[in-house]
Amino acid sequence: MPTLQETYDDLIAQGKLTADPAQQAVLPEFDRIRTALLHPVKKGLFRKAPEPPRGLYLWGGVGRGKSMLMDMFVDHMGDIPSRRVHFHAFMQEIHSAMHEARKTGVDDAIAPVAAEVAESVRLLAFDEMQITDITDAMIVGRLFQALFAAGVVVVTTSNRVPDDLYKDGLNRNLFMPFIDLIKDRMVVHELASPRDYRQDRLAGSQVYFTPVNAESRATMDAVWNDLAGGPGAPLILKVKGREVEIPAFRNGMARAGFHGLCGKPLGAADYLALADAVRVLLLDDIPQLGRSNFNEAKRFVTLIDALYEARVRLICSAAAVPEMLYLEGEGTFEFERTASRLREMQAEGWGS
Repeated sequence: MPTLQETYDDLIAQGKLTADPAQQAVLPEFDRIRTALLHPVKKGLFRKAPEPPRGLYLWGGVGRGKSMLMDMFVDHMGDIPSRRVHFHAFMQEIHSAMHEARKTGVDDAIAPVAAEVAESVRLLAFDEMQITDITDAMIVGRLFQALFAAGVVVVTTSNRVPDDLYKDGLNRNLFMPFIDLIKDRMVVHELASPRDYRQDRLAGSQVYFTPVNAESRATMDAVWNDLAGGPGAPLILKVKGREVEIPAFRNGMARAGFHGLCGKPLGAADYLALADAVRVLLLDDIPQLGRSNFNEAKRFVTLIDALYEARVRLICSAAAVPEMLYLEGEGTFEFERTASRLREMQAEGWGS
């Protein structure tokens, strides 16, 4: 099997990638890990298992190609037991597994859960490591310590340098050993490309589709497939003890329908959590707004405010252009600001 560098060069030759020095600079790190894992682990009565290679913490701005490189890396692992999973989804699995473990009466639910993970993989590849939930923050250090001790190698992408993980979080002092663990067991590498490839692909492209019909829905599907690179998995946001489910999430992109986000009793905290977790939101089927759906309209205004302030890129399908969405009933004057923001968010380069 070719090295990642050879595969990357071949994709450039085919015109499928553009050469990027920042991306090329991290390829030796991926090949270092792959080469080490390809060597069989020799075990014996008097033979100590070799120390696993250090993992990789790849961080940098949105759209720089982190997820693309990690996907390429995982695709090159051959028969090595590997798993690529979004960090949020993995932690949700861990919480569920710990809940089941506690039913058996164990004193430490992390130990059997970590052991089960370690038995199934030699490589864990996480996309979008970020920690905003205190329950994650309180267990992640011991969990990863157990995984590393069992020889599991971890590769992860993140938009944040390790020192900014769980920044300003409750009881952050208890979380700090995990940051030290990352620095000890993983190579921290910044992907400092000046180009935002996601914005480049959106440059000059339409991001607001109207009216809502079969054509606009097909276009939204095509946009998702192009930018997300595959089917999404549900994302569960934990907000003040509640769970808010986003139907599809992949590579920093989320997709939901208007009713799912605005037809349910959600509030500002929910939308702020969403805006913190995603960089691009595809929102389907925004209806005509007015007296008949006043509560939904109010939530939509709050949602747009949260996305706007967080500079989240919005791609949507709607019944009408922004200025014609809300034409009658209480709140038409207040909606003018929302319409203006929707128009501004369509501008090329917005959100970068």
